[in-house]
Amino acid sequence: MEPALIALIVLALLVVVVVAKSVTIVPQAQAKVVERLGRYSRTLSPGLSILVPFIDRVRATIDLREQVISFPPQPVITSDNLQVGIDTVVYFQVTDPRLAVYGIANYITGMEQLTTTTLRNVVGGLNLEGALTGRDGINSQLREVLDGTTGPWGLRVARVEIKAIDPPPSIRDSMEKQMRADRDKRAIILTAEGARQSAITTAEGQKASAILSAEGKKQAAILEAEAERQSRILRAEGERAALFLQAQGQAKSIETVFQAIHDGKPDQGLLAYQYLQTLPQIAQGDANKMWIVPSEFSKALEGLASLGGAEGGKSWMDVAPAANGGAAPRVEGGLDTTGWFESHLPRAADQPEAKIELSSIADTTPAVPAPPPLSQVAEEVRQIAPADGNGAEPPA
Repeated sequence: MEPALIALIVLALLVVVVVAKSVTIVPQAQAKVVERLGRYSRTLSPGLSILVPFIDRVRATIDLREQVISFPPQPVITSDNLQVGIDTVVYFQVTDPRLAVYGIANYITGMEQLTTTTLRNVVGGLNLEGALTGRDGINSQLREVLDGTTGPWGLRVARVEIKAIDPPPSIRDSMEKQMRADRDKRAIILTAEGARQSAITTAEGQKASAILSAEGKKQAAILEAEAERQSRILRAEGERAALFLQAQGQAKSIETVFQAIHDGKPDQGLLAYQYLQTLPQIAQGDANKMWIVPSEFSKALEGLASLGGAEGGKSWMDVAPAANGGAAPRVEGGLDTTGWFESHLPRAADQPEAKIELSSIADTTPAVPAPPPLSQVAEEVRQIAPADGNGAEPPA
């Protein structure tokens, strides 16, 4: 091979190397830190950039996107001397590539150590229950400390999250027992509260039922008493009307009989005949074992004999002439019974129930005229009837 061709090839390779060293491309969301002769020169932004060959060099390529780093569980001792393992996750972003390269040798390692020490300081002042329930407070304190410390490193801490808190197995067992006991306690309380509410509701229902039942019995008793009262009032009114009509009938009957006796002008024979009709009624009854004949029985027999026309007397079949010589007075058309059964009482429906008293029956019942005694009737007969043929008066 000719020396000229070899020199041309070497020159071409040199040109390619120089061009490769002088041209660099920065991707989006990345930055490159350029040093010139060992000193910081500039930070290249995304796009095509020109470097001075063999003078400028790219020190580091920095990712400007938000990054997530999950640290392994770190043993932390709480204030009640319990060791727990806590996993943390840190969300951060590089805001200054120059500081991220020259401010710290390895910002990932530095952030991990800073997170561990800060976490131990924060959780060391809390007990186990406070650490388990106060995750938001721990996250806020971690973020404040990390963000303030990593600022000179060109980093911005967006969030810090606690992924897990793992207590020892014995503590977990105790916590489970405590949680189970607490849940059993709450279940018992809720069951007792439900039984209490059920008993109260049942008692209120029974109370309302008893009240309604008592009200119903009260209304039923009132209605029954009112019905009984009305029934008694109506029954008393009927009995009063019946007694009044019966009294009127008895009065009319006695008045008619008495008037008939006076109009017929009975003589001694009729009285003797009535006397003989009364004698069998005197002897009636199962308890009558002995019958005493009165002293007037002989005179009654004499009068009965005279009724048959003995000793020239008149028979009782013969009608005696009237006092004026004419026939005995007779009522035309028979007895007048027009007003016999008129009670002259208002209807029961027209009378106020509240104003009717059963005691008013005795006050409103008309008085029935008592029949005259037998002696008075006999005296009236002696005055009306003429003396017999022997000049003797009719027996008393």
